[in-house]
Amino acid sequence: MTHDHSAAPHPGASRPFGRVITAMVTPFTPDGALDLDGATRLARYLVDEQGNDALVLNGTTGESPTTTDAEKETLVRAVVEAVGDRARIVAGVGTNDTRHTVELAAQAEKAGAHGLLVVTPYYNKPPQAGLLHHFTTVADATGLPVMLYDIPHRSGVAIATETLVKLAEHGRIVAVKDAKGDLTATSEVLARSDLAFYSGEDALTLPFLSVGAVGVVGTSTHFTGALTRQLIEAFGAGDHAGALALHRRLLPLYTGIFRTQGTILVKAGLAAQGLPAGPVRPPLVEATGDELARLRADCAAAGLPLPE
Repeated sequence: MTHDHSAAPHPGASRPFGRVITAMVTPFTPDGALDLDGATRLARYLVDEQGNDALVLNGTTGESPTTTDAEKETLVRAVVEAVGDRARIVAGVGTNDTRHTVELAAQAEKAGAHGLLVVTPYYNKPPQAGLLHHFTTVADATGLPVMLYDIPHRSGVAIATETLVKLAEHGRIVAVKDAKGDLTATSEVLARSDLAFYSGEDALTLPFLSVGAVGVVGTSTHFTGALTRQLIEAFGAGDHAGALALHRRLLPLYTGIFRTQGTILVKAGLAAQGLPAGPVRPPLVEATGDELARLRADCAAAGLPLPE
């Protein structure tokens, strides 16, 4: 099948989840329980003040490895109710067990999610045929659009170009969160499919846009969302110099948020701003004083200083 890329596709089709998406942390109360009030307040902040088009809930940044299925469902329901009229809510449902992922997908659909984020099964390292079966089975299980999450440095296996091109034939597999860092492979998939690509690494947003990606699923976007939106819009309007200036300005925070595990620093930064976050769950640990000081320096370098 050939695709005519000479005409711009319908905006809804080309950006199924918008441009700027934050993989939202899951706020907890001081004793480590799910903080639903905090989650709805944080979601409103990210959508109404940071300009996010969509939020990913229950991703790795949302501490999905240590939240229960029931907590995941409750969180989706609460956030859909809070901001679902003005942002797309994408539920992370990926596990390394196809049957469990299908159950989580059905649960997320029932809870009101607008889309699903499905990570490559991790640790058990399935072959490409296994990936094809896994993703197709999950996409068949609900009526929701699916964003694949290709992150080989965490999952242990990459989604190969040919596999992605085959998966693109599925009517509900519409997008990829790409944290593979291989612009050549990404370019090839973009040339051979209609998948919408989102950078899965904040610092690669601009390079990804240059080969045809539509946006970012970010972590630092808890803080950089509004300016990242400006960057993407500047690039789209042909103001490449403006986009590059924003890329360079935000680079200290795009990269600095990952000096340790991203959730740890996002929660530390949100707490410094007086926004809901709470503690992390083990095996994650709280940011040290030195790590928080470094985050403050990175935020200041990006022109987004944290309150003292």
